[in-house]
Amino acid sequence: MSITEYFNLLWTDYTLRTITLGTAVLGAICGMLGSFAVLRKQSLLGDAISHAALPGIALAFLITGAKDSGVLLMGALVSGLVGTFWIRGITNKTHLKSDTALGLILSVFFGFGMLLLTFIQKQPNANQAGLDKYLFGQAATLLESDVLLMIIITAISLFVMLLFWKEFKILLFDAEYTKTLGFNTKFIDVLITFLIVLAIVLGLQTVGVVLMSAILLAPAAAARQWTNNLSIMILLAAIIGAVSGVLGTAISASQNNLSTGPVIVLVAGVFVLFSFIFSPTRGILFREIRLRKNRADMKLFKTLQFMYGIALEHENISHPHAIRILNNFQGYTRGSLQKLENEGWITIQGQQWAMTAKGYKQAQEIYNQKSSQ
Repeated sequence: MSITEYFNLLWTDYTLRTITLGTAVLGAICGMLGSFAVLRKQSLLGDAISHAALPGIALAFLITGAKDSGVLLMGALVSGLVGTFWIRGITNKTHLKSDTALGLILSVFFGFGMLLLTFIQKQPNANQAGLDKYLFGQAATLLESDVLLMIIITAISLFVMLLFWKEFKILLFDAEYTKTLGFNTKFIDVLITFLIVLAIVLGLQTVGVVLMSAILLAPAAAARQWTNNLSIMILLAAIIGAVSGVLGTAISASQNNLSTGPVIVLVAGVFVLFSFIFSPTRGILFREIRLRKNRADMKLFKTLQFMYGIALEHENISHPHAIRILNNFQGYTRGSLQKLENEGWITIQGQQWAMTAKGYKQAQEIYNQKSSQ
């Protein structure tokens, strides 16, 4: 099936419609809440929480004995929250840094989860478990009820975010100032973290434990390259996440035996790479262009200043000088001389140059700026 056929069938095929809507909603909520994780410099938090959720899924199955997605995700939520508060406890109560705490919880919880999965595989009802699908995700298992749950959680998260928008925004950029204003920073911090955990748990069935942090962070990282405005960043991240979900689902559906979760992550990665290169403000390409332009301008100004020093020796600034006296000057090139003439700062007649009143004034301004620094 081609991608064109996929989009034609999207409106009539129940399975395709359900999966596409689910991945789009997941991408949107992850992009939206992932923006807070990126700006708070807690990028590893998503990875730690997703791995910490695995033992909760396994324990929920062992307790209930049935693979009910609602129960399993509830177990993942509880386990993820426990892991999150353990990370906070380790950071606050010990001298360990946050990255060490994140690494510890990630490793310990994931190891415990894999141990439980191995134990489950030896049980009589292991065949109906299928819990290994939560490692890398299986979007094909999404039901309409799962998508409805995602939409409800997204709507609740959006409502909470709008309700506490001012508090979230102040906390992101100046936690100490937030305290002086009388806000309960601990409650706001826990609220943001809870929403991030919720988004991660929702995506485990689709993207999986291993790749969940990528879909949480990639849209936000891409959006960050295009704007300094928080609201615009969150909107862009939600759009990039939703588009990544739809395109990833379309590409995986158009090929046989191609997992949806990894493809979604790869599409999001393409958005990140494109943003890193072509963003007008932070992109590598435009930054290199600006750097080269600044270097060229610096050479130009150095040459103009050198000529200004020569012109100062004469009462008449338009007194002609031979071009050959510039040959030993480090910043001088024939191209820079031509640019100076194009700017109207000097005039050239044969092998003679002379400074114009405009060029003299420009050189004086540069000299005064350097003197005041």
